[in-house]
Amino acid sequence: MDHFLYRNGVLHAEDVALTEIAAAVGTPFYVYSAATLTRHFQLFDAALAGTDHLVCFAIKSNSNLAVLKLLGDLGAGMDVVSGGEYRRAKAAGVPGDRIVFSGVGKTRDEIRLALTGGIRQFNVESEPELRAISEIATALGVTAPIALRVNPDVDAKTHEKIATGKSENKFGIPIAKARAVYAEAAKLPGIEVIGVDVHIGSQLTDLAPFEAAFTKVRELTLALREDGHKIRRLDLGGGLGIPYHQRSNEAPPLPTDYGAMITRVLGDLGCEIEIEPGRLISGNAGLMVTSVIYLKEGEGRNFLIVDAAMNDLVRPSMYGAHHDIVPVIEPAPGLAPQPFDVVGPVCETGDTFTKGRELPPMAEGDLVAFRSAGAYGAVMASEYNSRPLIPEVLVSGDHFAVIRQRPSFEEMLARDSIPEWL
Repeated sequence: MDHFLYRNGVLHAEDVALTEIAAAVGTPFYVYSAATLTRHFQLFDAALAGTDHLVCFAIKSNSNLAVLKLLGDLGAGMDVVSGGEYRRAKAAGVPGDRIVFSGVGKTRDEIRLALTGGIRQFNVESEPELRAISEIATALGVTAPIALRVNPDVDAKTHEKIATGKSENKFGIPIAKARAVYAEAAKLPGIEVIGVDVHIGSQLTDLAPFEAAFTKVRELTLALREDGHKIRRLDLGGGLGIPYHQRSNEAPPLPTDYGAMITRVLGDLGCEIEIEPGRLISGNAGLMVTSVIYLKEGEGRNFLIVDAAMNDLVRPSMYGAHHDIVPVIEPAPGLAPQPFDVVGPVCETGDTFTKGRELPPMAEGDLVAFRSAGAYGAVMASEYNSRPLIPEVLVSGDHFAVIRQRPSFEEMLARDSIPEWL
């Protein structure tokens, strides 16, 4: 469920008409619903009620400070994968003891930043990283809490670019090596082994791969305890998918089903449970709104050219991803849809959002909304073709605020410098 509905023929974000926002900030822009973000976080939190747990929002899905502040105030932890994301979490008011640091390539500066600023745990992905954390923690005179991320070699049945739990992927330590690496960790100074971490991929629409991975984590936890390790926390990652096709039978598992499966498989171990959802919290909480520039008749096809482009929303170009596309002004009943290739103005053939999509008749200047754009939209945007990053807007009830301004061309140009010798 989201809070984007037609009212009196106009698509609204909660109680605000998208036409009102477009008039204020121009197009294209992203808009997020505070009510949807809140509801989705609370669904995950409730799904693990009765267990000691922390829901850590995956910042990589949407890193806007206002979004992080909203979720942090609800009690969310944060899953970060860079020093920049760590700084964003702290800037949003999230304390270090609710921040988990993941990622395969943590630099020494990033490790030092987290150890001095406070960290809940590092999810360690390799032996060299483990030794680096030990060295830095010892030099600082602190103890680093760690969980080893294990790679369970489970096929998540998702897009190859967002699968992370197979042996061929770069993530984690092979589960067959885990006991040996835990033994090394226990001997290193400045290290406290507290748990096990696993994450098998993103946009999963079936619980079976999760259960297969969590079963392996269960077996490993029991073996590690036999080896003398005090495993008290299980970080199960994120990855639960969302319905991108609103009118299809696509129905990913609900957080309640996910939570029940976790309790069934792992509940008797007495471990604190961490999960790291991103997409399911933020994905359907956001839209991208754009304007039609031109209607162009091609050879056997019609192009709907909009003012958003692949630099603003790269998922269709990068992953072949689907986003439902709807007019902001509700079409009159009975209008026959037409097939359109929806494209942007960037000078790339890849700047195509969809081909042959059946849409209501459109005209120049019409507003169009891309649904399910709250995750991996604004965070993956660029200024390719010297196009400014587009604004982000947060709606709460009947009011809205711009939470990231569109930079001016002067601000963009000022970031470059020309050497004196030119």
